[in-house]
Amino acid sequence: MAATTTSEEMSAFSDALAVLGAAIAAILGFYVTIYSTDAAMKFHGAVLGVGAVIGAIVVLNSLSSKGGERPYYHDGPIKFAAIAAVFWGIAGFLVGDIIAWQMAFPALNLDLPWTSFGRLRPLHTSAVIFAFGGNALLATSLYVVQRTTKARLFGRWSPWFVVFGYNIFIVIAGTGYVLGITQSKEYAEPEWYADLFLTIVWVYYLIVFGGTLLKRKEPHIYVANWFYLAFILTIAMLHIVNNLTLPVSLTEPKSYILFSGVQDAMTQWWYGHNAVGFFLTAGFLGMMYYFIPKRAERPVYSYRLSIVHFWSLIFLYIWAGPHHLHYTALPDWAQTLGMTFSIMLWMPSWGGMINGLMTLSGAWDKLRTDPVIRMMVVSVAFYGMSTFEGPLMSVKAVNSLSHYTDWTIGHVHSGALGWVGMISFGALYCLFPWLWKRKGLYSIHLVEWHFWISTVGILLYITAMWVSGILQGLMWRAYDELGFLKYSFVETVDAMHIPYIIRAGGGALFVIGALMMAYNLWRTARGDESIDLEDQPRVAAAPEIRATLAPAE
Repeated sequence: MAATTTSEEMSAFSDALAVLGAAIAAILGFYVTIYSTDAAMKFHGAVLGVGAVIGAIVVLNSLSSKGGERPYYHDGPIKFAAIAAVFWGIAGFLVGDIIAWQMAFPALNLDLPWTSFGRLRPLHTSAVIFAFGGNALLATSLYVVQRTTKARLFGRWSPWFVVFGYNIFIVIAGTGYVLGITQSKEYAEPEWYADLFLTIVWVYYLIVFGGTLLKRKEPHIYVANWFYLAFILTIAMLHIVNNLTLPVSLTEPKSYILFSGVQDAMTQWWYGHNAVGFFLTAGFLGMMYYFIPKRAERPVYSYRLSIVHFWSLIFLYIWAGPHHLHYTALPDWAQTLGMTFSIMLWMPSWGGMINGLMTLSGAWDKLRTDPVIRMMVVSVAFYGMSTFEGPLMSVKAVNSLSHYTDWTIGHVHSGALGWVGMISFGALYCLFPWLWKRKGLYSIHLVEWHFWISTVGILLYITAMWVSGILQGLMWRAYDELGFLKYSFVETVDAMHIPYIIRAGGGALFVIGALMMAYNLWRTARGDESIDLEDQPRVAAAPEIRATLAPAE
């Protein structure tokens, strides 16, 4: 009886703390709305205040509806993040395709500040990386850590604060770009108040994930959780250091970075490259190490290789950032250091790729019958290609041709669309039937169409950018017999017109594929009867957990 009372007291304390936190956030938000002289910051204060009020109402409403048996796993926040990932993915892909068409036809900028390339481009990158990718990571990490530890998520309201607070940050950051609020740092455009709020949310994310690991019922920590934990910890460090700023005022959006000159550039690309290395690589490798073995119903090819992959990747990646600053004021030794570690990264990266692909040993026939696992395997192939191309482009001689050209854009999107996009799609196709307790997807044939349309779109995109980028680099370094530049900048832009149209067409195919996925997942979650259940692979939702198997409910 005493234990029950203690549990009830803890629940009441958690409810009170959640309401108190929401009240403080609401007061701060409405204070900014009233006293800020900047219209955009007033709007952001209102977003925070209204979001906090909604959160408080949800908590208070739960007090009057208590009763019934609580499910063992806490899947509500995971459903929220999974739906948000689909929504933000379509938004981010669509904005990306719009700016691709703007590059081909500049009149599509519409001569408006809110629709200009300069404002929509950071909106696209943040929407795809942080909104789509971030919500996919939240959903999968919170799902995986529960199933592999056989423990409910740590905290009563903390998981909800993480996913809801993270998406409030996304709204504040995204609308800030359109309204002209930016600190002009690649992948770190949000101003100080948005960064501060994200820091609070991220600390809670670490508490929820780490707390769940600490109360695990399995002595072994499955390898996917190591990658997720490295991603959470390192992104926290990168975010805090790169965004050390001094605000002009507590009610003004403008702030000044603590670093200057080449120190600022070095800090920015230490952050920027490791945002790729830990947000877009380590986190999604955690996804790979859970969902591919789970879907294939095969053990990880080599658990020892997965551990070697983890530690070597973590130690090497953090040093690779200077390769973004070749031929700049950064000391030559630092440039060479970044290049060296980038080349060394090829080995652990391909070790992870081999581990992911060879997990299908004994189950290669599933590539023919299951488009979901085919999507995830193709994503690993793109990961292998991108992690070969990246070290190649970090070599100074190659970088002198590739840097500032569309070759870099092609490289980034082979990783972003091929690796991050495809592995996320595969994970979402797995998650929705499991979370909503369905026998299968609404249509496996729609997944087949999504796979082929998206793959063709990616190939059109990256091949067009390879051609455009190498053409750019060669034209920029061409000289005539008198030693003058052979081509004007306008001539190089004109030469890229056709590749830009092809790139935009490939992006449009990718958007169409994402819309097909959204429709399929919506019908699945709604509970509509599957139109091709007999053609779907019978994937167990709860296989037996073992140290080397993708674990389980």
